[in-house]
Amino acid sequence: MSDWIGDTFTSEVGWNHLERLVDIGNRMTGSPGEREAMEATRDALERVGARNARIDPFEIQGWERGDSAVYAADTTQDCIALPRSPAGTASGELVDLGYGLTEDFDRDLSGKVVVVSTTVPDHYDRFIHRREKYYYAVEAGAAAFVFANHVPGQLPPTGSVGTADAPIGDIPAVGVSKEVGARLRRRFDGDEVTVDVTCEAPAAESGNVHAELGPDTDEEVLVTSHLDAHDIAEGAMDNGAGTAMVVEVARALAAREDELDTRVRFVCFGAEEVGLVGSEYEAERLGDDRANVKAIVNNDGVVAGRTLKLTTHGFDELEAAAETVAERFDHDVSTLPEQLPHSDHWPFVAHGVPAYMVGSEKEGRGRGWGHTHADTIEKLESRTLREQAILLTELTVELADADREIPHADPADIAAALEAEDQAEGMKVTGDWPF
Repeated sequence: MSDWIGDTFTSEVGWNHLERLVDIGNRMTGSPGEREAMEATRDALERVGARNARIDPFEIQGWERGDSAVYAADTTQDCIALPRSPAGTASGELVDLGYGLTEDFDRDLSGKVVVVSTTVPDHYDRFIHRREKYYYAVEAGAAAFVFANHVPGQLPPTGSVGTADAPIGDIPAVGVSKEVGARLRRRFDGDEVTVDVTCEAPAAESGNVHAELGPDTDEEVLVTSHLDAHDIAEGAMDNGAGTAMVVEVARALAAREDELDTRVRFVCFGAEEVGLVGSEYEAERLGDDRANVKAIVNNDGVVAGRTLKLTTHGFDELEAAAETVAERFDHDVSTLPEQLPHSDHWPFVAHGVPAYMVGSEKEGRGRGWGHTHADTIEKLESRTLREQAILLTELTVELADADREIPHADPADIAAALEAEDQAEGMKVTGDWPF
């Protein structure tokens, strides 16, 4: 009965797939590397015993990086363009907006080049996403946007701008390291600076990888991740580890397939890093059949810390299922009931589908090494992947149990929760408000 636990704790399948993904190099949305990751993941799911492994392609707005720089006085400051920044050159007075809180943008920034931090103060009640800060700057009339890391180490951060309706952003946007950001603020605050971005935005193709286990039921549990990554790094934590977890859980579930009362479908989404495009495509493809999705286990940020962190979006039965598994294994997990509208579960949660965002506990606020050159595999441990795979395999079996009822939510209640958590205003600014 428990042989699968030992098999999972000694398995090399998930970790080997993680190595396969990071060794591809560039897995940027629409790139040949993303396609290679799709094919490798499809083949890995097939090898572990999942059936009907396939790729469902879709067209996207592509984006390819060129050279970028910030010019200040007679200096050239290192930076990287934020994906889906428009190409162009913008000059203006440099204005330091500190953390870039909502109230910091309550001024006329016409023609200014604004610099903001990647984080928020510890006392602040919510994290403010990069795109929210960007579109506050756009609304206030800024000419360019400079996103300064709060993590030391000469690590300029990346992360996309743009909206679903306008995939290429409005003003040039770059990321700079903590050190460059501090230099700009100290030496050039109030002076004229120039942001210069070169890039291309061709048409491109991405896709979602699917496979299945369990009985052929109308109802299904989805185990998901995203397999694209930013072009500046290996994308080990974000999100090679999540896709490796899907493969490892599929391997373990293949040995327990007769325990599944409900079909389990594995979906590794493309194009997450440019606005949840792959998961939006899948949610729209399902249409009314979203009602048949019993629950979603979305892996994005697993393995970065040893303790699983499951955001439950206010679904009490999801919290109960996680606690049941934690007690069964006498193993800590943390659950958070709030809304988290920033990964591939969200296009489903917005329609009332119960879903976990599965990450892991780690120190500090924000992404840490994520979205930088430092998102590399040696910061992760294979034992953590294996331990978490055991818990997530059991959780998936628990969710698939016919006796485990998980009611869907009224989307109006999801909207009300976002309002109560002070997240609605920012989502409206970024074009992400679906209600």
